[in-house]
Amino acid sequence: MVLSNALPRGLSVATLIIGLDQLSKYWIVEKVMRPEGVDGTPFHSATRIELAPFFDLVMAWNRGVSFGIGNTGGEWNALILSALAMVICAGMTFWLAKAETLLVQVALGGIIGGALGNVIDRARFGAVADFLDVHLMGYHWPAFNVADSAITVGAVFLVVDSLFASRDSSKN
Repeated sequence: MVLSNALPRGLSVATLIIGLDQLSKYWIVEKVMRPEGVDGTPFHSATRIELAPFFDLVMAWNRGVSFGIGNTGGEWNALILSALAMVICAGMTFWLAKAETLLVQVALGGIIGGALGNVIDRARFGAVADFLDVHLMGYHWPAFNVADSAITVGAVFLVVDSLFASRDSSKN
């Protein structure tokens, strides 16, 4: 029996995503949106930093799921959403262990890493730190973060794989 590299490969992607996500959130929350003066006294918090005519950095706290759905002050939101994310990640880890293609391994690793990155935020802050704001002609995409991006890209990769990857029907 040949052992697959799927699990270590996918979990490496997940670990990379968690690291990039948490590093970017630390930078935004602690340094950019709440910078301190030379003497250690905090300046007033920034709310929006324009980087391009269509892209800003903002500081938003999401207590719901993707794109602010369910973003209420419910006291159980963080716990329930974190538990649900952990269950989904466990299921995806079993799927990852059996994944045969690199695309699916990377996709599942990205989704797992993104979900766990947001779970870490819920445990630390009670909400997810969102800071990337894309907008055009007065319309704003809901603020998001690196973890959300990894989940979205991973989901797109899974759809692409399911639609376009050739399957060996003799394995069934």
